[in-house]
Amino acid sequence: MIRNYIKIAFRNLSKHKGFSFINIAGVAIGLACFLLIALYVRDELSYDRYNAQADRVYRISRTFLSSEGIPTLKLAQLAPPFGPLLKQDFPEVEQAVRTLENNGLVRYGEHSFNEQDLFFAEGNLFRVLSFQLLSGNPDQALANPFSIMFSRPMAEKYFGTENPIGKTVRLDNQYDLTVTGVFEPLPDQAHFHPSFLISFSTLNDPRVYGADGLRTNWSNNAFNTYVLLREGADPQRMQAAMGAFQDKHVPQEGGIRPSKWSVLTLQPITDIHLYSHTDSEVEPTGDIRYIYLFSAIGLFILLIACINYMNLATARSASRAREVGMRKVVGALRTQLIAQFLSESILVVVFALGIALVLVLIGLPVLNDFTHKQLSVRQLVDPVFVSILLGITILTGLVAGSYPAFFLTSFRPLGVLKGQVTSAIRTGRLRQTLVVTQFAIAVALIICTAVVYNQMNYIQTYRLGYQKDQMLLLPDIGDSTTGYETLKQELKRAGVAGDIGRSSRIPSGRLLDSYDASYEKGDTMAPVTINLRSLRVDYDFIPAYRIGMAAGRNFSRSFPTDTAMVILNETAVRLMGWTPEQAIGKSFRYGPSQGQIIGVTKDYHFESLHQNVSAIAMIMTRSNLNWISVPLAGHMPTAVARVEAVWKQFFPERPFDYQFLDERFDRLYAREQTQQLLFSVFAGVAILISCMGLFGLSMFMAEQRTKEIGIRKVLGASVSSLVALLSQDFLKLVGIAILIASPVAGWAMSQWLSGFAYHTVLHWWVFALAAVLSVGIALLTVSFQSVKAALLNPVKSLRSE
Repeated sequence: MIRNYIKIAFRNLSKHKGFSFINIAGVAIGLACFLLIALYVRDELSYDRYNAQADRVYRISRTFLSSEGIPTLKLAQLAPPFGPLLKQDFPEVEQAVRTLENNGLVRYGEHSFNEQDLFFAEGNLFRVLSFQLLSGNPDQALANPFSIMFSRPMAEKYFGTENPIGKTVRLDNQYDLTVTGVFEPLPDQAHFHPSFLISFSTLNDPRVYGADGLRTNWSNNAFNTYVLLREGADPQRMQAAMGAFQDKHVPQEGGIRPSKWSVLTLQPITDIHLYSHTDSEVEPTGDIRYIYLFSAIGLFILLIACINYMNLATARSASRAREVGMRKVVGALRTQLIAQFLSESILVVVFALGIALVLVLIGLPVLNDFTHKQLSVRQLVDPVFVSILLGITILTGLVAGSYPAFFLTSFRPLGVLKGQVTSAIRTGRLRQTLVVTQFAIAVALIICTAVVYNQMNYIQTYRLGYQKDQMLLLPDIGDSTTGYETLKQELKRAGVAGDIGRSSRIPSGRLLDSYDASYEKGDTMAPVTINLRSLRVDYDFIPAYRIGMAAGRNFSRSFPTDTAMVILNETAVRLMGWTPEQAIGKSFRYGPSQGQIIGVTKDYHFESLHQNVSAIAMIMTRSNLNWISVPLAGHMPTAVARVEAVWKQFFPERPFDYQFLDERFDRLYAREQTQQLLFSVFAGVAILISCMGLFGLSMFMAEQRTKEIGIRKVLGASVSSLVALLSQDFLKLVGIAILIASPVAGWAMSQWLSGFAYHTVLHWWVFALAAVLSVGIALLTVSFQSVKAALLNPVKSLRSE
């Protein structure tokens, strides 16, 4: 019986090649998109699950609160004293381990490179997180001071085929480190990727950090802190005790208990990638909202493909109505007929699956380019994924074939002979509903694509309040002010730059530093209650970035006392209740600076446009200035080459590593740019599949109305009137889809835009554009068959059966 079902299915597919092609192609494209999105979602959900003890590992984060209890700063790191105290105070903690991210110049022999992913790590790191060691003892490799472990790629980069164990490398031209092990790089699905691990005990050396600082420095929240809980331990109980834990150990500020202005939170390590949105992640994270979004898009595209199949299969049912009637007359049971139609549907989906897998092979490199991932076809042969794939295939076949199967077999043989099937097909309420559904999805995707594009264009053209174009960024060269001043003069002499500034942080980064502050209020100094972010600069930072002054002046070499003065931005003085003019000359204490406010800058967007402008205090200093900002002039490649020549003249042992500010700025919105591309692709796919179905339906309806068209032509109907007649029903459905999709997509995109502190508005033309595009595409699709039918010789039309 099954063999008979398959034979009949093959015959029907080959008999109606046009419909079969549309069905198989539509389902294949839908399945391919679904599989690509499923690979992406699966990868996102697998982060940090490679750890053998992932269910018991937590990272401790710290959130600072304002006096009103509102979060002002969320950090993924803690101050260094917390780690040992967590192990000491909580019996639930089996292990506590700290890491500290660093960067520096690594030298071995003649090879030297500026490296970014160096991490100081405690010796018990391998008892908490899973590393694959290629050489070295996991219990001893990070035990002794001045020990370093290399990742395999870094070991090959520095040592080639030599055995690195026991070799000595020099860090920052200050101290030597002995290589004690080599480890495999962590998987792509890890929340951090160290290239080097340096023993944490190295930090005890005063040249590096100092043992006292590790015990007493509660303000340097830069240490990633992980805990491994004991089997059966309750993380909620530990979380509830965190307030008392802080009050016990952390010094009070202004007589206020630490638990009132600081909150410690246990975060499962498997939640870091998708659920953590702190201000200081080790690496960029994902967002679970986008996983939901792309999952929905994948299901919607697959749904559109199923709708196509259901519509075309139902439309074609008239041609098989007599077959069903005759089968019933000779004794076929309804269950047998349903099984036949469902088997035919599943066969179509199996064919489509084979084509879909080929499309996945073609599309996977493109998806990897979009998402910057390393998704592999090997993931398709994972047993769990194969099981899901087979389940989706069967489910798709059953869903796609269910309505035509139950619809056709519901009629009695007598009803078939009286034309009830043909009449029901022409009214087709469900089919019309399905067409509206698929076009509503397509229209919504068009609107989303237009809004995302508009927002990205808004970001690119938004006035940030400083110069970002042609700004060359050079890394820290140490605290040699003399060397820097000479370098700056040489660059100016080379004619490639104007004012060159130095700063502790650069625009496009996060402002994470802050100090206690107090300001002049009447006859006393009152504490500043707002979160005032710190930015250390030199005399030329403001001119280099062309930041405007709202009142007062910039730091000046003519005033030696400016090293104790402060410059605020407009947001800071506004939150403190002043106008820019009123703030000038007021006494102000900010951390180490005890002086006056000498200037107020106009607001500038130091951070991403996702955040509001921060209240910023700029202090002038000659130390801890980690970046040099060089505004270039003239032909860019030539200017960069001249800067490199000057750099090598002054720092021959340091590699010339540079960045451009506009490129860093673009990377802030890499996720949104990827989203824009994916929206565009998926909107195009949804429209393509919808149009394929519309094309098939219009072809079927033109066939059904062949005699009607012939009679109308004989009576004098024009080609244009016939095209309008055949197209109007479909255009009505598209119009209804537009009315449904527009408010839904508008609401969804308004929610998305709310994630930006500065964003465009939902322009009316976005909805008009989506409407015109969808109507135009639908009209173009339907009119092809309509014109073809209208041009047919009426003699042939009237003779057709």
